[in-house]
Amino acid sequence: MTDTTETPVEQKTTAPRRVLIVMAHPDDGEFGSGGTLARWAAEGRDIYYCLITDGQAGDQGDKEITSEQLAAKRQVEAQDAANALGVQHPVIFLHYQDSRLEPTLQLRSDIARVIRTVKPDVVICQDPTRYWSGQGYINHPDHRIAGEATLGAIIPVAGTRLAFPELAAEGLETHEVQEVYISGTSEPDRWVDISGYLEQKAAALKAHKSQMGDWDPTEMVRDWAKETANSARKHGHEIEYAEAYKYIKRGDG
Repeated sequence: MTDTTETPVEQKTTAPRRVLIVMAHPDDGEFGSGGTLARWAAEGRDIYYCLITDGQAGDQGDKEITSEQLAAKRQVEAQDAANALGVQHPVIFLHYQDSRLEPTLQLRSDIARVIRTVKPDVVICQDPTRYWSGQGYINHPDHRIAGEATLGAIIPVAGTRLAFPELAAEGLETHEVQEVYISGTSEPDRWVDISGYLEQKAAALKAHKSQMGDWDPTEMVRDWAKETANSARKHGHEIEYAEAYKYIKRGDG
């Protein structure tokens, strides 16, 4: 793939590439990257989905449900959402506690274990630098920590033999991730054209019934994608609907 400074709009590829998306909570990936995943799956990319927590704190006002019951429900919803996007593999759950993530070496190691197992060419993760947006949004700390831990898993743990020798002792060889797409960023430099995949993104969000209830996100999905495409146009890229990322390319892969 050409360097982002030359082609800041994701180009269609006929070559299968393996993708791993790592998110803090069920539904995080659908909000930020649902259209991208649907498009890439349709193009034949091999996609794996890893969730660090089970979303067991997102009760949405249900005073009767327990965290164990909610975790079980959200695991099913997460798989339904992944299926709606065309993800080919069962969702990987790391089962950390929602709203209690910390940037520990254990978390970094657990994500690196997934990377060494899956061996993705591309990783999508969350932005570790985003604390707020505008005057109306405070970013969940789990999002930031998930992003920090994923980047820390890519460098140095997944690709360095002696960084975490216990992973090698498990028979997991090192693996170098070639491309990183950071979602939810305030300073994007790569846009993915998701025209034609808005319905799949909305359907995936609807799968999270414990969070969405009867709300139909279709209009919001369209408005967000159009607004993001407008920002791409300011950089000279003609897209109707888009999702945006900070893009990192490593090495020559």
